[in-house]
Amino acid sequence: MVLPFLYIAESPGRGRGVYTREAISAGTLIESSPVIVMRARERELLDQTLLHDYIFEWEGDNGACCMALGWLAVYNHAYKANCEYEMNYDNDTMSIRTVRDIAEGEELFTNYNGDWNDEKPVWFDVSQA
Repeated sequence: MVLPFLYIAESPGRGRGVYTREAISAGTLIESSPVIVMRARERELLDQTLLHDYIFEWEGDNGACCMALGWLAVYNHAYKANCEYEMNYDNDTMSIRTVRDIAEGEELFTNYNGDWNDEKPVWFDVSQA
């Protein structure tokens, strides 16, 4: 499920990103998608490819990861994001929910550290973000 007024477009300095054609209220579920869960060994192989930048840690310190389907991997990173992702380990799904009101035309961001306002450095340069 992806809200019908979301769309993907170029994000200056970031490649593609997810945007909205309508204003969205805080706390709105904007996407829910299944994930493909992979074990630690499969993760080691993925880490040697471009897909490394598009996987998510999954359930604890066991080295597992997941590849999110839908548009989840297209949301760009911001240290003070306007959305956050939620993981449902029982159903193997991830969701995106807004953390504040979002204006029409605004790009939607998640924080790749997990919490919408976590300022720990990420593995790439975010000087343009």
